Amino acid sequence: MPLRPRPEIENLEACPHGGPNYAELERMGFAPEDVLDFSVSANPFGPPPGVIESFKTVAVDRYPDSDSAKLRRALADKLQINTNNIIVGNGSMELIRIVASAYIDREDTAVIVEPTFGEYEIACQIAGAKIVKFKLREDDDFNLNVDDFSEFVRDNRPKAIFLCNPNNPTGQYLDRSTIEQILSVCQDSLLVLDEAYISFTENPWRALDLVNRNNLVILRSMTKDYALAGLRLGYAVASPEIVDTLRKVCSPWNVNAVAQCAGVEAIQDSGYLRQCQNDIRKAGDFLKAELTQLGLKPLPSQAHFFLIKVGDAAKFRQALLRYGIMVRDCTSFGLPEYTRIAPRSVPECEILIGAIRKIRE
Repeated sequence: MPLRPRPEIENLEACPHGGPNYAELERMGFAPEDVLDFSVSANPFGPPPGVIESFKTVAVDRYPDSDSAKLRRALADKLQINTNNIIVGNGSMELIRIVASAYIDREDTAVIVEPTFGEYEIACQIAGAKIVKFKLREDDDFNLNVDDFSEFVRDNRPKAIFLCNPNNPTGQYLDRSTIEQILSVCQDSLLVLDEAYISFTENPWRALDLVNRNNLVILRSMTKDYALAGLRLGYAVASPEIVDTLRKVCSPWNVNAVAQCAGVEAIQDSGYLRQCQNDIRKAGDFLKAELTQLGLKPLPSQAHFFLIKVGDAAKFRQALLRYGIMVRDCTSFGLPEYTRIAPRSVPECEILIGAIRKIRE
């Protein structure tokens, strides 16, 4: 009789994500580089110019720095915080699982606000947590009522709370007073605040000023900021006590040498991200206006990505994919009528609008 895994693992189902399904593209006769990808909410303009060139300096015959010390120093200088407040991960997704492994035990309660990024639930399931969900309402444009949520937290007394801010896929962004109110009611809970999309958010406030409260972890994604999806790179900011705990769980050499090098190089090119932010904003404004004219008015969003209601999201995605265009079917978020779109360049957005016109005809 074969050995059985833990029940939490045996019943685990993979979480769908945006980005290319390479087997699907191959079946349809597409190469990945031939597809316009609006399904991933990352910087669409590629990494800063010096990143690829910097790879020539990486000693790939040696183990990487297990502490990512040079990258942590660069981040500390950029963010104006201490290096002992930072831990670097193989993408922020790894850090989500590290946090769950370090702080959530079997039968602990974890609160997740839905719809949101599915990996929070996966990490909590692996840890064996009891997951309780606070559902955002479609008729309120998926806004969070902080008073109702605070009462929900009080009633459930969770070990951990996962909040994506701005939220994926809705783009709703919680202000400082809202987060402070949530912190005030979760004195015995760990608040995991995922700011993966903060660099592409309208009027962001500085949540990093709150990190020395011992029950807060802030997650950030350099993959999203600097188009490093193929390398995987993210970091968490928290109190030194929490960072020390996470280091105990983190595997040695978790961030490869090429990713560390890319991160340092990207941070040094300070003007690149600002230019990309401006270009993404212009493309987003164009795309929203054109979609509205087509009767597909985007839902309010403070992030660069947004939801549109299309009726049958899976059918809409497949119709566009025949034109070599990918959008995010939000069925896995529990939103089978919605598609999430993140802007690319204006000329590429024009191609998307043209394809949507064709499939709607």
